[in-house]
Amino acid sequence: MDVEAERLVAAIDVGGTSIKAALVAEDLRVVHAHRTPTPRVDGSVDVGQIAALIEELRTTAGAAVVCGVGVAAPGIIDEEHGIARAAVNLGWRELPLRALLSEAAGMPVALGHDVRTGGLAEFTVGAATGVRNAMFMPIGTGIAAAVLVDGHRLDADGYAGEIGHVVVDPQGTICGCGVRGCLETVASAMHIARRYGEVSGKPVTRAADVAEAVRAGDPHAVAVWDRAIEGLAAALTIASTLFAPEIVAIGGGLAESGDTLLAPLREALVGRTTFQRVPKIVPASLGDNAGCIGSAIMAWKTVT
Repeated sequence: MDVEAERLVAAIDVGGTSIKAALVAEDLRVVHAHRTPTPRVDGSVDVGQIAALIEELRTTAGAAVVCGVGVAAPGIIDEEHGIARAAVNLGWRELPLRALLSEAAGMPVALGHDVRTGGLAEFTVGAATGVRNAMFMPIGTGIAAAVLVDGHRLDADGYAGEIGHVVVDPQGTICGCGVRGCLETVASAMHIARRYGEVSGKPVTRAADVAEAVRAGDPHAVAVWDRAIEGLAAALTIASTLFAPEIVAIGGGLAESGDTLLAPLREALVGRTTFQRVPKIVPASLGDNAGCIGSAIMAWKTVT
């Protein structure tokens, strides 16, 4: 009697420097995973190479059948229409990415924003599983959020969740978006490392180095860290007022500092709230895998 071949989906998380890819079963078990440098042609990410990566995953699957693809990417991603409206770091604008990849791969493709896709994973099988009102906020080079309200994820044609561009310091530094004092200019991992180097005279490349200096009692590190905490608390107070999350799952590189970040953030948030529901601040649980797991969830929804 013939044995039905195992079905898998290809899950791809496109980043500015690397692409994470995986083959994922319907129970969200990762069968195969690897990472590769993000391919670029004249400064833009090469869509043809992403299509080639899908074919490579299909070959790796062997006797298993790859029946769909999920792709996560940064920027303004219109998930309904499958278009990368503006992905500056990838060199994409008004790119019909879903259609291009679906035609190349010959199978259904689901396209999502990287943070909302990671949020889908955290809301489904991660730190906010079963919670109807939640946020996922990774803090890395940039800051964004995925928001779940009454069990529905907010997308707004790809524009929802840009919490990194909430103004928390009107007299602060001009952000890359052109506005002065955005949260990213205060609390992104890149800013924390750069600011500490400026005030201490000790250049560092990672926010993790600043966290270590905070634990050692370095006053320069403490001052930079405290300013970041206050900025995050200000932005989360706004988010709590508007969306009332029960849980905020903090991800990204900065979350690896654990309670050096989370404990003072919880305290600062409590100190700012009055009538608002104070969310539980927890570390995200899926780490670097969130984007691929979320992409796989999207893909399985497309093919089943």
